[in-house]
Amino acid sequence: MRAASVDGNDISIKKMVEAEVDNIGIIYEISDIVRKKLSSVIGNIDDETVMAAIHREILLNPISRNLKLHEKQSAAEGVFNALRRELDFLEKYLKDPQISEIMVNGHDDIFIEKNGRIVKIPEYFPSSKELEEVIMRIGSKIHREINEMNPILDARLADGSRVHAVYKNIALNGPTLNIRKFPDTRIDMKELISLETVTAEAAEFLKQLVICGYNIFLSGGTSSGKTTFLNALSDFIPADERVIVIEDSAELQLDGIENIVRMETKNANVQGKGEINMKHLIKASLRMRPDRIIVGEIRGGEVMDMINSMNTGHSGSLCTGHANSARGMLSRIETMMLTASSFPIEAIRGQIASAIDIIVHLGRLKDRSRKILEITEVAGFQNGEIMLNPLFVYEIIKDKEGDRLMRTENPLKNTSKLIMQGGAVI
Repeated sequence: MRAASVDGNDISIKKMVEAEVDNIGIIYEISDIVRKKLSSVIGNIDDETVMAAIHREILLNPISRNLKLHEKQSAAEGVFNALRRELDFLEKYLKDPQISEIMVNGHDDIFIEKNGRIVKIPEYFPSSKELEEVIMRIGSKIHREINEMNPILDARLADGSRVHAVYKNIALNGPTLNIRKFPDTRIDMKELISLETVTAEAAEFLKQLVICGYNIFLSGGTSSGKTTFLNALSDFIPADERVIVIEDSAELQLDGIENIVRMETKNANVQGKGEINMKHLIKASLRMRPDRIIVGEIRGGEVMDMINSMNTGHSGSLCTGHANSARGMLSRIETMMLTASSFPIEAIRGQIASAIDIIVHLGRLKDRSRKILEITEVAGFQNGEIMLNPLFVYEIIKDKEGDRLMRTENPLKNTSKLIMQGGAVI
């Protein structure tokens, strides 16, 4: 059986799985044999008993006779994963703290993101059937079916990892599975400064804004660090405030806030009933006496309710969204609001300008590092346009200090919240 190709530079990954790749056929053949022999009791016996049956089959079965000792051990682990682990051989990648994403583009085309670098692994599922079984096991954990009638699955694993799967009838290269992991330990602002994601000056500036209740929107592309930075900003929320957190899929790790309510959207069941979306949750949050509302990500018509809440006394709200720049984020919000309402564009822009105080834009550079690229003040609405006031801009500096986030000469124009909260004008 031919193994999938692997990037020659990533020797550690190749060594980690090369034995299993050579024996994939044996692994699945033995797992089928053991499954049939234990089919009536496998759900009721412990892992030790299952492993003993696997070792016995590997020892006695002619197909594994020529395997070396370390190959037999590797095959035993592979069979055990196929029988007992929800994600089969992907389980070990899920447990690797250096891996942040697993991307399965069909049964024989699998990539991982390790230490910020995307590489192809040599392991694969022998057929789409085995990959489908993994996806269906994930769905069964949350009582969701994935099939031709319901071809898309969004789920969350027990460790908080986010799962997205697409069935073979709409994925042309076969069943597709994507798993995004989140770090076990959250990254705070001090560590982000050490990683040069943000400068100490900019971090202190944002700290004062969060404390004093500025509405801050984080924008950026996929995997640009928006959620990580939102986690870090939340450390600056005063401990005596009541915070309502709303997410499509729970990702945020908010520490140090005692009075907190966390809500997560819910997909419709197989009958198409019971859906609870972001719009529902934002409306519900307004009746919970929030001091602040934190929304994991704005994607659609719920932006109207979020903007309204910012404009009706809920200062200090934090939110994220996908965009290519601070100006681009405003354009996306406009588009989402136009889709959700029939208000004229001037009215929508006026609402946005009065609701959002600051946009922090993050990006991922060619070296895979994540940086704050802009910190921009939304400075009002004039002549039909939203005015922006750049406060920090990432600049390329042609000297020994290299590129860095630079403070512009523009002062913060809206200082009223700072003054009201007794903060220093910055």
